[in-house]
Amino acid sequence: MDYVRLGRTGLKVSRLCLGCMTYGEPNRGNHEWTLGEDESRPFIRQALEAGINFFDTANVYSAGSSEEIVGRALNEFARRDEVVLATKVHGPMGDGPNGRGLSRKAILSEIDHSLRRLGTDYVDLYQIHRFDAETPIEETLEALHDVVKAGKARYIGASSMYAWQFGKALQLAERHGWTRFVSMQNHMNLLYREEEREMLGLCLEEGIGVIPWSPLARGKLARPNGSGDTARAQTDQYSRKLYDATQEADARVVDAVGEVAEAVGASRAAVALAWLLGKPGITAPIIGASKPHHLQDALAALSVRLSPEQVSRLEADYVPHAVAGF
Repeated sequence: MDYVRLGRTGLKVSRLCLGCMTYGEPNRGNHEWTLGEDESRPFIRQALEAGINFFDTANVYSAGSSEEIVGRALNEFARRDEVVLATKVHGPMGDGPNGRGLSRKAILSEIDHSLRRLGTDYVDLYQIHRFDAETPIEETLEALHDVVKAGKARYIGASSMYAWQFGKALQLAERHGWTRFVSMQNHMNLLYREEEREMLGLCLEEGIGVIPWSPLARGKLARPNGSGDTARAQTDQYSRKLYDATQEADARVVDAVGEVAEAVGASRAAVALAWLLGKPGITAPIIGASKPHHLQDALAALSVRLSPEQVSRLEADYVPHAVAGF
């Protein structure tokens, strides 16, 4: 396993991050495709044994049960100081008007709830899950700064938003002397490359670590066109919002992934991940794993080397997409 700095920080993370949205009790929240605790634990152990030290979850995943499952597994399988544990705040965690968003009240309450569920005194990376247009960004940034100063988070990060919003947040933190975002968790893969227009350039310029979510486009890049959907794809309405409008164009990209995979003797998933890992500024794609071969394919991507011609083939059929994932 290779380890790299997260942005300009001294924090070293594995080149792959295990996304833990898959791990949560199916009867909690609205993700009926998730794996319960007994099914989840082998994947977390397998990731640790492969050298992955970076784990990402969120308070909203399976109504908090993802944090509970991940926290118990990491506390049993690893030493706390040897793993980089990330979680997120923003989504609805209650019926009341203040049980969501990025107000000072929500952030200071939700960090304590997350720490309790995770069974730890601190998280390494505390991220805002989305931009909150109803809360002044200054309020959010100062609250996050206080979370760090209280020792409850080592670093803070952001997720899907417009580049101008992220740039404003970075500038305001610098002006006020508040803790600065060190990472951007954004939507990027061979089927959705709109982040290359502005966000990636901003992150490179500002020394921000980029940890893309859905690097395999909800599995679409890992299987041939028309091969059938997974249980998640059949029930995940959000996936349809991300990709259904561009099916014809995306199919050509998926075909190209198959051609290159055959040429290099690797799986489709490994090729799609290798393409992303080769992009300047990408720190660690957030991979999901619900079957043993998912982690094997992801690890294989670390040794796949694509020629300039193969990269061009993978990128040739891409068409502009509407902004998705914010």
